Amino acid sequence: MNIILWFAQVFLAVVMLGGGFARAFRYNFATERLPWMAAVGRHRMAIIGMLEILGGIGLIVPAVTGILVWLTALAAALIALLMLFAMVFHLSRGELKSIPINVVLLVAAAFIVYGRFVIAPF
Repeated sequence: MNIILWFAQVFLAVVMLGGGFARAFRYNFATERLPWMAAVGRHRMAIIGMLEILGGIGLIVPAVTGILVWLTALAAALIALLMLFAMVFHLSRGELKSIPINVVLLVAAAFIVYGRFVIAPF
């Protein structure tokens, strides 16, 4: 089970780091692909992007270093919360096509939280 959890952590970290980098530092490029970002604005998207980057780092670094390993589960929990907020945002705008990816990321994050607190804690 530990290997599956690591796979989920790496998958979610890569997604968070990639999306976070685009949102925080490549706003103009990202808004071409994701027009909803213009409704949020550059500064708010930069904040969201930095939160995603920090979440991605939090999924891996504490677990690898063995320092404050509980931060891994906390990062996953906060990513799950972020995905819940994203789902509410997209639902409020009628953007149903955006919901499935949020659901997948929410489920992955919830799996990591449960796995690292209950199934295979560090």
